Amino acid sequence: MTKIAVLMSGGVDSSVAALLLKNSGYDLTGFYLNYTPYCNPKDQEDARRVAEILNIPFYSLDITEEFEEKIINYFVESYEKGFTPNPDVFCNDLIKFGIILEKALNLGFEKIATGHYSRILKENQDYHLLKGKDEKKDQSYFLWTIKKFKLERIIFPLGELTKEYVRKIAKENNFPNADKKGSSGICFVGPVKLREFLKNYLQPKRGLIIDTKGNILGHHQGYFYFTEGQRHGLNIKTGGGPYYVVKKIPEENVIVVAKEGDPALYTKKIEITEINILEENILKKEEIIEARFRYRQPLVKAKIDLEKNRVEFLEPQKMIAPGQSIVFYFKDYLLGGGVILKKIE
Repeated sequence: MTKIAVLMSGGVDSSVAALLLKNSGYDLTGFYLNYTPYCNPKDQEDARRVAEILNIPFYSLDITEEFEEKIINYFVESYEKGFTPNPDVFCNDLIKFGIILEKALNLGFEKIATGHYSRILKENQDYHLLKGKDEKKDQSYFLWTIKKFKLERIIFPLGELTKEYVRKIAKENNFPNADKKGSSGICFVGPVKLREFLKNYLQPKRGLIIDTKGNILGHHQGYFYFTEGQRHGLNIKTGGGPYYVVKKIPEENVIVVAKEGDPALYTKKIEITEINILEENILKKEEIIEARFRYRQPLVKAKIDLEKNRVEFLEPQKMIAPGQSIVFYFKDYLLGGGVILKKIE
């Protein structure tokens, strides 16, 4: 019987994933990842209660030290450099499918499972990462950093299901979290406002807000509290808005803004870094692929130049933020991705 470690967050998705695996006859053990002080004790209790209903072993793993080192430091340092990072992406790569997968394998487990809405397809001894069937819930965008060789050790039981059906299963099995809302906000601090969290690490620093012609429109409390494309919270009282952040200049602590329709809001070429390719053969054959540079954003047509680490969109795209992930697709296949380093004028 295949031994599987299922990561149970206390949410409905990972709970139903565990149920489906249990019903499929796997030797299952539940694990809750505890990274105090950022966890809600109610989540751990919900995960434990579901494990009791399923009659499977359940353990809480304290990963606070690893989380501080690998995720929070990365998160804060990225903002300090002027980037807008995707902590969920690197949490998956470094924590869940990094140190936790390694620990699970060392403990004798053969695979690790989560409640992500994505799919893994095995074709001719090769493994492929695919979008989830539920287009509204597809979470493959957050999984592009997974190394291809790890896919055979991972299971996504919810990949073929919709969120509505998952809730239906949870209710039919009297799960205490059947109607629980999904998590929101930063992956590790929940609904706490980003600015409040960053103030623990980056002290407010008064700077200028200017338009693309250099006119001073107002002041801000630190470039690191803002992201490209942001509209709210700028506190510009000159009228004539709304304004959007189009650029941050960390070395001068300056934010540049523009009105709707300004060409500065649009980008056709970007440079990327930290690239991970899962489908090299498809990328060699297909000149034009689809890309997504924000979660739940519609896919757009693009060309990739891996020699120069550049992406060119067929149509100019609005509000691209350096530090965010850009993920590449061909049909349902996730081809790979990278981190947006900068816009190319």
